[in-house]
Amino acid sequence: METQPIMNPQNRNYGVANPGYVPAAEGTPAMFAPPAAEGPSAPPVGMFDSMPGYEGTVAGGGGGFLPPPMPIHPQPMPEPGPEQPQWNIPSISEDTARDAFVLFASSKCCYSKGPAKDGVITAMDAFNTYRYRLETFTENRSTEWSHEPYHGQPVDAFAQPPPGPWDIHTKTPSFFVDDKQVIKVPYTSSMKSCHVCVGMGRKPCKDCAGAGNKVCWVCNGSGYRHGEDRCHHCSGRGRENCSHCQGQGSRQCEMCHGKQQLLVYINLTVKWTNNTDNYVVEQLSGLPANHLSEVSGKELFKDTQYMVYPVMGFPDPSVVNAAQRFVKEHQGKYSQTSRILQQRQTIELIPVTKVTYLWKGKSHIYFVYGNEFKVKADNYPATCCCSVM
Repeated sequence: METQPIMNPQNRNYGVANPGYVPAAEGTPAMFAPPAAEGPSAPPVGMFDSMPGYEGTVAGGGGGFLPPPMPIHPQPMPEPGPEQPQWNIPSISEDTARDAFVLFASSKCCYSKGPAKDGVITAMDAFNTYRYRLETFTENRSTEWSHEPYHGQPVDAFAQPPPGPWDIHTKTPSFFVDDKQVIKVPYTSSMKSCHVCVGMGRKPCKDCAGAGNKVCWVCNGSGYRHGEDRCHHCSGRGRENCSHCQGQGSRQCEMCHGKQQLLVYINLTVKWTNNTDNYVVEQLSGLPANHLSEVSGKELFKDTQYMVYPVMGFPDPSVVNAAQRFVKEHQGKYSQTSRILQQRQTIELIPVTKVTYLWKGKSHIYFVYGNEFKVKADNYPATCCCSVM
């Protein structure tokens, strides 16, 4: 005898019948429901209106960085920075070097303080070095189509032309601090039918393929446990209600949250970025240069303007050359896709002292560097192995 699949009334909105199980003859395994068709995940192109001034905006990937418009008024010309008559500082004292070494040894659980406290300092060589830093603080803007469940938000698309991406007012940024703001572009919001559930608010349940029930895990769909014993878990049906959709065969659409409609609009993302380049003069002390990025130095020179002029008159020509190169590169690189808001250039003198000392008749070295008096001491002569029990 032919049997007809049971129609789940919860699925009638989808236009196709999602068959459930077939209670066939006793002992016959129940039929499996076919997989439910998946709706489109990416929004269709026609979902987004053509907005004047935002024609290149796409969904998900953004529309790329938008070059800033030409300024209405000419920008001020950069001026040479202030002159600094004193470019050098004295080396650290022997007491400072020893105190830093003792503090370093104390911070290591396996280091004896003996070499740091009782080692005899025989030489202190200063390798003070300069660090030039150029910071260019920029603002860039990008747009992309976005959407969210519609629950009564204002719909204002085409009420009037939307403002241009660089005409939208933003909060006042703090110079040289990275930040971000996302703004819904006025007069771009419209209401569209949800593309994922096709405006139904619900989708077929993936776990039961829209049937509302699944094969009973106790009897594996047979309806019986042992011989003629009817399965008590499914009452002999061979199937049980799906726990994920509570037997309905469908679940609320995750895209529109069951609202059936989406509010579609353009998002403007504004990013403020502090773009930094550093140049450190080679100091030939033996201390790896990457350690200097961990410390600060004595600020000898500072110049902040809308656009800075490369530093001049510095006694080390390599710093002058680096300043000229960085200023040119930054102005060429960041003015193409961003609006330069401010530039700052600084020169620091980073103290680096190579200390030679005797401990038990053998000579050793360590480095003290930075305003923080950090210490690097390879091959410390008095260590022990310890473990935490």
